[in-house]
Amino acid sequence: MKKVVEFTLAFMLLAASAAVAAETSGKIQSIDPSDRAVVLDDGTKLWMAEGLPIDALKEGARIKASYEERDGKNVVITYEVE
Repeated sequence: MKKVVEFTLAFMLLAASAAVAAETSGKIQSIDPSDRAVVLDDGTKLWMAEGLPIDALKEGARIKASYEERDGKNVVITYEVE
């Protein structure tokens, strides 16, 4: 029984930490620093996670971003300027 409980807990922790991340890339159309959000040229809206610098981003720059859906928002967890 103890092994079953340990396996179940390990599986639950793994599933919780393995949030599905998606990737996107495109040209930045607009930036809203107060909302920590950017809109790409295809209309995709991304919110920058706390701790990610937004001041390095400029309209017209191309970015590649990995994001997770949190509370209905696409929250960027990593990005690189191309």
